[in-house]
Amino acid sequence: MSACVPTRHNRTSRSSRPPRASGVKRPHSPPPPRGGRFRIAGADLSASITVFLLAVPMSLGLAVAMDAPLEAGLISAAIGGIVAGLLGGTPLQVSGPSAGLTVVTAELIQIYGWRTTCAITIGAGLLQILLGSLRAARGALAVSPAIVHGTLAGIGVAIALAQLHIVLGGSPQSSAVANALALPGQLDRVSPAAPLIGVLTIAVLVLWSRIPGRVGSGVRRIPAALAAVVTATAVAAIAAPGIARVDLPSWRSHALPEMPHGPALALATAVFTVMLVASLESLLAAVAVDKLSAAPTHSAPAPAPATPSGSPDSAGSTFSTGSPDSTLSAGSPGSTASPTPPARRADLDRELRAQGIANTLSGLVGGLAVSGGAVRSSANVRAGATGRASTVLHGVWVLLATGLLVTVLEWIPLAALAALVMTVGIQMVSFAHIRNVHKHREFLVYGATITGVILFGVLKGVTIGIAVAVAVALHRLARTRITVTDQGEQHLVVVRGQLTFLAVPRLSRALGQLPPGGDVVVELDGFFMDHAAYEAIQDWSTAQTAHGGRVVFTGRSGGQIAEPASAAHSCCRPWTPWRNHHCHDGPGRTPEADYGLSSHFINPSADAHPGADRINTSHDTPHSTPAPAPAPAPAPAPNPNPAPGTDPALHSPPDRAADPSSAAARRAGGNRLISGLSSFQRNTAPLVRDELARLAAEGQRPSQLFITCADSRLVTSMITASGPGDLFTVRNIGNLVPLPNAESGDDSVGAAIEYAVDVLKVESITVCGHSGCGAMQALLGARPDPEIPPTSLWRWLRHGLPSLERMASRHHAWARISGRLPTDALEQLCLTNVVQQLDHLRAHESVARRLAEGTLRLHGMYFHVGEAQAYLLTEGASSGLELDEVFDRVGPGDPSGPGELERTGV
Repeated sequence: MSACVPTRHNRTSRSSRPPRASGVKRPHSPPPPRGGRFRIAGADLSASITVFLLAVPMSLGLAVAMDAPLEAGLISAAIGGIVAGLLGGTPLQVSGPSAGLTVVTAELIQIYGWRTTCAITIGAGLLQILLGSLRAARGALAVSPAIVHGTLAGIGVAIALAQLHIVLGGSPQSSAVANALALPGQLDRVSPAAPLIGVLTIAVLVLWSRIPGRVGSGVRRIPAALAAVVTATAVAAIAAPGIARVDLPSWRSHALPEMPHGPALALATAVFTVMLVASLESLLAAVAVDKLSAAPTHSAPAPAPATPSGSPDSAGSTFSTGSPDSTLSAGSPGSTASPTPPARRADLDRELRAQGIANTLSGLVGGLAVSGGAVRSSANVRAGATGRASTVLHGVWVLLATGLLVTVLEWIPLAALAALVMTVGIQMVSFAHIRNVHKHREFLVYGATITGVILFGVLKGVTIGIAVAVAVALHRLARTRITVTDQGEQHLVVVRGQLTFLAVPRLSRALGQLPPGGDVVVELDGFFMDHAAYEAIQDWSTAQTAHGGRVVFTGRSGGQIAEPASAAHSCCRPWTPWRNHHCHDGPGRTPEADYGLSSHFINPSADAHPGADRINTSHDTPHSTPAPAPAPAPAPAPNPNPAPGTDPALHSPPDRAADPSSAAARRAGGNRLISGLSSFQRNTAPLVRDELARLAAEGQRPSQLFITCADSRLVTSMITASGPGDLFTVRNIGNLVPLPNAESGDDSVGAAIEYAVDVLKVESITVCGHSGCGAMQALLGARPDPEIPPTSLWRWLRHGLPSLERMASRHHAWARISGRLPTDALEQLCLTNVVQQLDHLRAHESVARRLAEGTLRLHGMYFHVGEAQAYLLTEGASSGLELDEVFDRVGPGDPSGPGELERTGV
């Protein structure tokens, strides 16, 4: 990424900070750490209160769902906030009791008792610490999203079925199947009080964020979960005083862990299950928090961003299932758009170790298992949290409430907490996830996992999901369709799917049926070819050619086919979404991007037989056989006497254009634009459509004006790693900036500058020159003849004459490159021209005004095309404060470039 022009999506880097002198403050720049001290901002304090109000009812509800001591839920919430908050690798993530472990923990308590369950939690925590120390956190994310979503959906169904019994006034059974079978009997003996309180709780949860008008805007500052529980508690106190309520036992009777008793294998399985589910929840939630904290603003009405993995929450929800009116995540003080500073990128290994330490301590003091979660984390981010202080403070508030608010908490009806957790379970079955896995043809894996979790438990359900995923992958890998069509003078062999050793027998049989010495077109439509299939095709191709036949390999609609490892030495490698066309322009080749196998990999003797075994990758005529091209003719010498005011480099045709052998290439190149547009619509448009739709709706807000040359070798988006909406770009011959009201001026450049500075309010302007500039070469090598009327090109190049004068003047230091002198006069002029055009920029009234206000920065840049190397003008020269005009090299590891460009607002 270019240090000079970083993109808008990289807001967290140091280079995105504005200069202190500029007076511009970005809303998302976190305060710099000072001395590593634990600092508490006002936003963190208010966010911690919001998360605390959400965490207390949720923790109690999960403890009820697990049939665990109620104080255990509060203990785990306090430890998760304080310990994981202080030590974790995701500062804005809030940890606490795990909804994903509800079914697992409830089963462990029924089998082993509470004290042994605490010991299992300790073992799971120690295993998490070990895995985090081995840096295995990223490996947990390799699990198929269909398996993760299926596991969470199965757990959600089990939670909902169990809590439904409590809402109906009964007690849950030991398994999801038993709960489903016992439901008719529970309906026969239902009492009205508990169901009515449960329905009231669910209604408040669903409708709280949908209250319209100013009243709704105000009440949404209160978490929906808290509002639902408080409302249900108040109604129950008046209408149903005898309803079952929370009963917090004395701390003197609190049970601590004991040495586990039971079969060693079963206990080890339980430890592994708790570790697996808790780790997956925490790590996927950490990834989701990264995405949420990187959003420009965090407001409650805004939909939560979808995450690829659908990170599960400790309360059971996911970011990707959240809607603008999400019943659990909508109630933060961020109802009005409040900018939130982004956190650093999550350190997943550190996060896993912190979760392990929190689980170990929670088990030691008799608490539930802990994991990171999305509902509390999203509420934390949307409430304006800037660091881990809010997470830690929320744990402190929970700890204080555990000791000081016991009487208040004991007024809460159990039916209200059960309804709250039942809603969480229902939200874990995400229709967005179902649509996503169905779109990617993973619904079989999803369905098998959710069924296995409901029928057999979490660990067995995950095992079933993994087995089905492996079977589906093997089936897809082995399913290769091979068809042979006789087209008269040639045969067409179409291979659909991946070419592995499993398909070699059928492939060899199909190729063996072709007549020896015939013309064959092989269409390979796949993304992978292993060595066995490659050798089979190569051997057949060699034999077919030896019999006088001709073989053409092509792809379907530009579909990529993996090359062997030896193809790495090819000059055309996919280093960007497009490839260098020039190295494909040879005899028998179209100049299109080559997505197929290189011909010399199929037939080693291809060079000796120019017409044989060529791979035609033209998308427009995929089955055509290119004719051998005539021998190349010598390129004509350049005109030694160019027309006045013209540049040989600008007007001389390229060597290959003068080559008669390139006539066919030029004809094929006529379709390159259509082919490129088709490739864009097929491959790129689906990836950028959402972002472009957002830009179309919001309008452009670029941070930079980028003035550069029209030279086709200067790919601006590539060298600056920028995308749509990032740069407001002006390109002209010589990257010139005409002086205001100059003779033969060009108002288009001045208009672009005025629009960018006054309307778009860009923060900086960059003038970028480059090596081998034809405009500068024309200025050096030619002068207009006074007797000949000046051409349009020369009238434009007059704006570069001040650069020539500056280079010849003794009053200006020569611009130079740090570490070496310019190679020749042309490079010297290219460098000097950048500095001169910066001076021209300062003469524009709008630019001068913004510079005086300190809200605009100017930058000079030089790009050496042959070296693919960017150089930046030092701060003093670009600001006009010094005569030291030095272009410093930008290294691949420079986050902000030379000259302390982190202070330039770029």
